[in-house]
Amino acid sequence: MLTWDKLLTGERQRKSEGKSFAHRNEFDKDYERIIYSSSLRRLQDKAQVFPLQDNDFIRTRLTHSLEVASLGRSLAWNIGSWLIEKEKFNNFAKAKELASLVEVSCLVHDLGNPPFGHYGEDIIRNWFKKWFKSDYFTTKVVGKFGELNAQQINDFLYFEGNAQAIRILSKLQFLNDRYGANFTYATLATLMKYPWASNHENVVSGKKKKFGYFYSENELFELISNKVGIGECRHPATYILEAADDIAYLTADIEDAVKKGVFNWDKIYQDIKHEFDDLYPGEFKRLEELRKVAILNKVPDRDLINVQNFKVSIQGIMITAVVEAFKANYDLIMKGEFEGDLLSNSTAKTLAEKLRRVAFEHVFSNKEVLTLELVGDKVLSDLLNLFVTAVVEVDDLKQAKTKHEKLVHLISENFRHIQKISDNGEPIVEFKNLSLYNRLILITDFISGMTDNYAVNLHQELLGVKLP
Repeated sequence: MLTWDKLLTGERQRKSEGKSFAHRNEFDKDYERIIYSSSLRRLQDKAQVFPLQDNDFIRTRLTHSLEVASLGRSLAWNIGSWLIEKEKFNNFAKAKELASLVEVSCLVHDLGNPPFGHYGEDIIRNWFKKWFKSDYFTTKVVGKFGELNAQQINDFLYFEGNAQAIRILSKLQFLNDRYGANFTYATLATLMKYPWASNHENVVSGKKKKFGYFYSENELFELISNKVGIGECRHPATYILEAADDIAYLTADIEDAVKKGVFNWDKIYQDIKHEFDDLYPGEFKRLEELRKVAILNKVPDRDLINVQNFKVSIQGIMITAVVEAFKANYDLIMKGEFEGDLLSNSTAKTLAEKLRRVAFEHVFSNKEVLTLELVGDKVLSDLLNLFVTAVVEVDDLKQAKTKHEKLVHLISENFRHIQKISDNGEPIVEFKNLSLYNRLILITDFISGMTDNYAVNLHQELLGVKLP
């Protein structure tokens, strides 16, 4: 049985030396640690759905994350208030801790995503799938470094942005030592949506497509699991984070598509309004009145105004439904036995499914999205070809050494330093002595940390190819 005392632990890998204040809990400190970071700032140039946009209206990973954090905080406050009523929390401070925990977890939930949206993860996975099967790998690379174990290989075959976020917060957001941003164990546990490794039977069998941490964070996972008491169970706050993410993108992706003129909202609305009226007659009536007012007042860009009113209405419906789903499934959640997600187990399930279909049929299949994903495929695949070869061969042939050394030096100096340091931040390993796994994960650190435009520009600089 999960317990809130452990689930809301404020412990960290390195004990915090900052002052404590009654109004500022440990999760507020996590928020303050990351809000000024380069890792978070990079999200402003990473695609949510539409990559490489000049239109400032369209959401990026950063604006999406801010919206998810806002929704997550609202959900958590609602749930925290209920937990006080049910005497699961014995004071207001616990409810605030839950809200702060969910807010910061939502803010950083996409921190590990590579360029070009979720498709970037697929590009990395597919590249390594081919590379591990190549004669180059099975003969030359294995001959030099030896075999990788199953978990190490799967880390790349099933590359997961969620696991990369854990790595960023615990190592790569470098300050003074190897603990990165030194987040609380509770926040790291909440971020770990899939608390098992890449070689877990869930992943290998295909039962679960995702995992929560890399081989390089095995010891950290054991610490998190023990300190927070989750084992292979999800942290209850993870369900809230996931619901906030779902609510945000289900409405925002459609709003962005309308703004870009991908489709006419009025036509889509006509297709779903009867079903919406059946499910939520009160909200439907209010939306119809707002549509009439917009026509009467000759409001410009009525399509966008109407979809925004729809978004507000939908979010309110889903927030209420998710809170009720958490309450209804509370005992299962605390036993670690709850299957699925809150939104799919709520009264808003049908509405969510309808919105997913609209997005799939009209947004993700849009020509611009598909074209830019193909550009992303070319860019990331070419960069992986260059940089993986460089780190594998940099200490080999003299005639190749100069080129490979230059490529290696293009990799973030912080990332290279982190691969070679001890607990106190002192370098203990020369690059030439790094294992194959550490060299490869150095490249996925580098690639996944790129913004969309940085990746495109670097590709053009190195290969002299201007992409559309």
